Amino acid sequence: MAVVAAGALVLAGCTSDPETTEDTTSAPAADETGDDTGEETGGDDGSATSDAAGGETGAEGDTAKADLGDVTPKDDVVTFSSGAEEYNAYNGVTADTNSTYNSVVNNQLFSGFWYWGTDGTIYPNEWFGSYEKTSDDPLTVEYTISDEAVWSDGTPVTANDYLLDWVSTNPESMGGAEALGFNPVGTTAQYVTEAPETEPGSKTFTVTYPEPYPDWELLISSALPSHVAAEQAGLEPDALAQAILDGDAETVATVAEFWNTGWLFPDYQISDESLVPSSGPYTLEGSTWESGQSLGLVPNESFFGPAPATANLTFRFVAPEAQVQALQNGDINVIEPQATVDTVTQLEGMSDTIGILKGDEMTWEHLDFNHGTGVFSNDEGGLAAREAFALCVPRQQIVQNLIQPINPEAEVLNLREKFNFMPDYQEVVDAAYDGRYDTADIEASKAKLEEAGLTAPVEVRIAYSAPNQRRTDQVAAIKSSCDEAGFNITDAADPKMFEPGGPLDTGDYEVALFAWAGSGQIASGAGIYQTDGPQNYGKYSNEEVDAAWDTLAASTDPAVHLEQTKIIEKLLWDDLFGIPVFAHPGVVGYDNTLENVRHNSTQTGVSWNAEQWVRAN
Repeated sequence: MAVVAAGALVLAGCTSDPETTEDTTSAPAADETGDDTGEETGGDDGSATSDAAGGETGAEGDTAKADLGDVTPKDDVVTFSSGAEEYNAYNGVTADTNSTYNSVVNNQLFSGFWYWGTDGTIYPNEWFGSYEKTSDDPLTVEYTISDEAVWSDGTPVTANDYLLDWVSTNPESMGGAEALGFNPVGTTAQYVTEAPETEPGSKTFTVTYPEPYPDWELLISSALPSHVAAEQAGLEPDALAQAILDGDAETVATVAEFWNTGWLFPDYQISDESLVPSSGPYTLEGSTWESGQSLGLVPNESFFGPAPATANLTFRFVAPEAQVQALQNGDINVIEPQATVDTVTQLEGMSDTIGILKGDEMTWEHLDFNHGTGVFSNDEGGLAAREAFALCVPRQQIVQNLIQPINPEAEVLNLREKFNFMPDYQEVVDAAYDGRYDTADIEASKAKLEEAGLTAPVEVRIAYSAPNQRRTDQVAAIKSSCDEAGFNITDAADPKMFEPGGPLDTGDYEVALFAWAGSGQIASGAGIYQTDGPQNYGKYSNEEVDAAWDTLAASTDPAVHLEQTKIIEKLLWDDLFGIPVFAHPGVVGYDNTLENVRHNSTQTGVSWNAEQWVRAN
């Protein structure tokens, strides 16, 4: 997904398995198949950061995009669905628009310095430009944009675009978010306090970090067109860039309203195509948008990178439960549905015409407590109530019944910042968690509920994004177990779970069930667990956790990262921030006449290389 210079996770939880909001910048991502957009999976998962230009990204290999050579777009249509949620924002990095259903489209409209390979490895887009770490003290990175890089309206991609990217995600630099007016999903304030060093209109810029930052390579990739925002505010593009460099908050603030709202499509239509130029392989200019049905992108004739393999890429807005049938009917050519037993069985029954891909996902399911208000807050039942709930949640049963039939090797996930398949997972578990919540213990749960001083039955609403059959099944399993312990579990599924004013936004729940989707960031989890973090929806607060994240984020030493991760994980278990459940299994179904459809374990999902999909005949 488009990267907000912030290193956040994406919510995954609404429509398709790649859960949403943003991997380096991530926010809630869309559901597991939609998971709930969410995004935090920080951890050393193999994505390399580096000392070399472009980061130590590794040699081209099976995990990188294929080199298709010189391509002429085939006059054909390839269709994909990330879920029922309709695309609604060209600017997908605001606090209200950072989701998988926006990012899957925007990934085709914007180019950047790098992309994630299938295993989280970072690969440079050499045709877009280059970047090089030129100093460790202070950490300094120099970026060069290709002379060939232009927006589809002919305007060069320049440092101006990255200056706007920096100030929109760093309003603290000019008086704060309220004064400046930008509404970003994440902020770079703690990482890059000074504006990039450059000149208006330049093809080069230099970023200097006041402290070392382990995810520096992820902070900068693509950017929105600053010339459009400037023109809408009545400014010359270079004048806006200079105002940012000068710290002229009054001038910069004039573009905030357009940045927040001018690139949104609340009516699901584009009123002025000149406002949405493309720097990617496809464009919205000349696109076909049938509200509630589909959005068809067309090739960007000014694109300076590898041409798309197919002339028309169409996104269909289809609910997860209808995707398999739509694939069989030929209405959709590629799907990444929630990996349920029924879904996999259906796909396997169509193997004569349908290809199936399976693999591990860097997306994980969790139950998060509302620490701000309600029975689990410290003002009411507190830790004892949270422990009572954790003791009755049948995590092992959930994994056995819902996940192991798809992935026999699946097991309960006991960490938030490491996955079961990572080499140092068990080392962190041993330091952080003693196994007390591995299986449900009803009698112990009853005792803790009595200790909490709450009168049974204790009402608990579990909120999640609907529809989502696997989450419905999870809540049913939790109700069957926890009601015996003295709770009264209510299925509070809500289609507006992740929308402004929805349950996650307002805190209208006792427990939130969703997923975070990431790609191996090291420090991005800070925004979820630190006090007042932008993705800390449950209002959790612990000064020791805050300090540990600060230490981790200020170091590029893997040994420091590992040690602080152990501290963080133990504190989160001790406080019961929430309860991790399992890492998502991934499944992709596709028309087997298509070439280059490849599973990707990161939050970008299978559509990471959609511009390369093409029919063989």
